[in-house]
Amino acid sequence: MTEIEQRVVSALQVDGRAGPGRIAEVLGLSPRTVTRSIARLRADGRLKVVCVPDPAHGLRGALLLRVKVLRGRTPAIADALAARDDVLFVDILAGGEEISAVALGGLDGRLVHDALPSTSAVTELRAYSVLHVFSDATQWRTGLLTDAEVSALTPPPPGEDVTLDDLDRRLLARLAVDARLGPGELAAEAPESTVRRRIDRLAAAGRIRTYANVDVAALGLGVDANVWLTVPPGRLDEVGRALARHPMVHGTLATTGVTNLMAAVWCRDLGDLYAFVTGLDVPSAEVTVVARAVKRAGRPGSQKS
Repeated sequence: MTEIEQRVVSALQVDGRAGPGRIAEVLGLSPRTVTRSIARLRADGRLKVVCVPDPAHGLRGALLLRVKVLRGRTPAIADALAARDDVLFVDILAGGEEISAVALGGLDGRLVHDALPSTSAVTELRAYSVLHVFSDATQWRTGLLTDAEVSALTPPPPGEDVTLDDLDRRLLARLAVDARLGPGELAAEAPESTVRRRIDRLAAAGRIRTYANVDVAALGLGVDANVWLTVPPGRLDEVGRALARHPMVHGTLATTGVTNLMAAVWCRDLGDLYAFVTGLDVPSAEVTVVARAVKRAGRPGSQKS
């Protein structure tokens, strides 16, 4: 990516629905330059802005899955998981015989085996309940904007929550595919004026939570890894919060299981990953490198380490 493209992406990380005019004003660019940059990045697949559930009300009962598969059958299993609406993230780990995934509540081991093709290829399934989300991909930042620029782009804090009706759910479902759709593009769901009011209402309640899903390889981040940590229970909150603030970490989950904390990490290279791991003050850690990101927050991916 060019420097301008990286800064535009960084702005969309803060507010995925910010208009080109607003981004241009804050970054000191022309609206035309911003419009062209966004169109170019979206057209070639390097950027997709989507809406994702808030852990406060959208991820209750979420599971972290680790699925071991017979050699040669991994892509079919991963694609079948990715096809499910209740599965948000799917990674094929290096070695090609293990898949990690994050699924919404209600997906259990029985359902996995019932729903997937060639389930005889699944040799082991471990499902861990997500106890707490310290950070997720929506909170990761490139670090390329100044504090003043981030502050200017940050939406106001959410107000009182709202009860969703059918129209709200339909609008959120459309925004989960493309969070930059405007009221006119959503008018098939209801009159444009009604859609505009509903979008404003949902945004004010914090229900429109955007994620700028970017090809991080284009940002120079060549290694995607999951670090599975064993942390003493009394230090779990401390370590989880510290990792959530780390600039390399794009997701931190406390879970049940032998390992009780998982950190998803983006690094420039294996040397950076080594430095990250050796800086951890925990009893033990298992490191797995992602060979292919099959699905990220509802978007099929193509990243490779």
